[in-house]
Amino acid sequence: MSKNQKNHPADIEHIDISISDLEAIIERSKAEPLSDHDCERLRSVVKTLLFLTQELEKKGTSIQRLRMLLFGATTEKLQNILDKALGSGKQQENESGCSDDSQGNGNEKAKGHGRNGAQDYVGAETVHVAHKSLKAGDDCPECRKGSIYETAEPGVIVRITGQAPLKAMVYKLQKFRCNLCGTIFTAEPPKDVGNDKYDAQSASMIALLKYGSGVPFNRLESLQGSLGIPLPAATQWEIVEDSAGRIETVFEEMIHQAAQGQVLHNDDTTMKILSFCNRHDDPIGPGPPAPERTGVFTSGIVSVLDGRRIALFFTGHRHAGENLAAVLKQRASELGRPIQMCDALSRNIPKELETIVANCLAHGRRRFVEVAPNFPDECLHVLEFLKDVYKNDAQAKRQEMSAQQRLHWHQAQSGQKMADLESWLTEQIEQRKVEPNSGLGEAIAYMLKHWNKLTLFLRQPGAPLDNNVCERALKRAILHRKNAYFYKTQNGARVGDLFMSLIHTCELNDVNPFYYLTQLQKHAEAVALCPADWMPWNYKQTLTRSP
Repeated sequence: MSKNQKNHPADIEHIDISISDLEAIIERSKAEPLSDHDCERLRSVVKTLLFLTQELEKKGTSIQRLRMLLFGATTEKLQNILDKALGSGKQQENESGCSDDSQGNGNEKAKGHGRNGAQDYVGAETVHVAHKSLKAGDDCPECRKGSIYETAEPGVIVRITGQAPLKAMVYKLQKFRCNLCGTIFTAEPPKDVGNDKYDAQSASMIALLKYGSGVPFNRLESLQGSLGIPLPAATQWEIVEDSAGRIETVFEEMIHQAAQGQVLHNDDTTMKILSFCNRHDDPIGPGPPAPERTGVFTSGIVSVLDGRRIALFFTGHRHAGENLAAVLKQRASELGRPIQMCDALSRNIPKELETIVANCLAHGRRRFVEVAPNFPDECLHVLEFLKDVYKNDAQAKRQEMSAQQRLHWHQAQSGQKMADLESWLTEQIEQRKVEPNSGLGEAIAYMLKHWNKLTLFLRQPGAPLDNNVCERALKRAILHRKNAYFYKTQNGARVGDLFMSLIHTCELNDVNPFYYLTQLQKHAEAVALCPADWMPWNYKQTLTRSP
């Protein structure tokens, strides 16, 4: 690991490999050079061993922390933290009045639980079935006295059929040949067949599976082959590469619009590009190269612009702050400094441009979650304060408050609570109630050191509480890393960044990414002329205006 590269908890992967697997790899290495897959597994094992060694050398490392870093925390809800820390979750809930949800939803049923109704199948084909023998105004066949009318709600039946991700049609065109002159006459194909073997929907589906759901090309090749519709991995790459070239102007326009955002979230995670392993290539994304750095990262940037959210991904040698600086160079000069939400790592701050920096309150909270088993009473005290703040923020969202209204709301409802929390944290250190080098002492020191940036939401309209929206966006890149392990080339990373940006931006704005990508490719020439008209939030209006 280079001195410029630092592991985040989200970057540590559980390596599913046994001793017998390792011995088999070693034996294969004696007979022939190792494959890329074997090399990657060995590299992951070595990195995990190095990480464990470094963590064990730290004073504050516990078995609980190592488990969380390697396998991930199942949840950070307050009640579950108490169950683990105190072993008496129900009793504590009764005494403190804590609910199961740190956001303050009480006993409401969690959203998304239960069966899907017919209205949830928005992508399904709808078939209207008329009654065979009746129509509105007919006499009632039951009582023979009244007349019938059509009800507002029809009867609904949902039927789901299975099919291959990509299906194929084989057209066998009838041929005739003259027995005298040898001329061949072939039947005309149907008008909707088209000229391309792979249509726009094929490219959209491959891109969505690969960069939206983390399905590697080889895995899709195996699935399609088992269903009798061959789709080689090399062909899949050719399709998505060609598709990316046709719609690249949309990605460039998204970068330009993201630069105008009122709030920008950013963070990064480690990534692998094989062509970077033995040489220094120019990084991906806008800006100058950084050849002295060996680490490779995927930076995630989520820009909030007039209520819309734009997600951008950049993979290369540069950190999140450097990629954010490159994006902000396209910001209009008349606009003021944007709010930037990130964690407290210095590499997330753009060095060339000034922003109004806010730090992630969830990062500060997580430090108390990690040490809760060792300091349950103190951590409960802090988490209760933060729980109320998140309740207030959830209330502001439900009431759809403006940025200024939300600021006044937090000042009135959360200001005193945060002031009391700061006083309590300061008291623990100054009165030596907590050992500064302990896990709790380090958690308190982190909060106090970054207090002004952690509480920007009490002074700046529109400042968010945390960076969760960007961390969720980076899970898309992490999913790709866990399934495909790496990008092979710089160009492959560029294509991945483009599709991840378009797909995740669609999902952030409740737009169907499959339909969106398909329409971009079908109208590639119009997209190239005016990409601003083909954003996820306005492309349907553009389609209605098209001749």
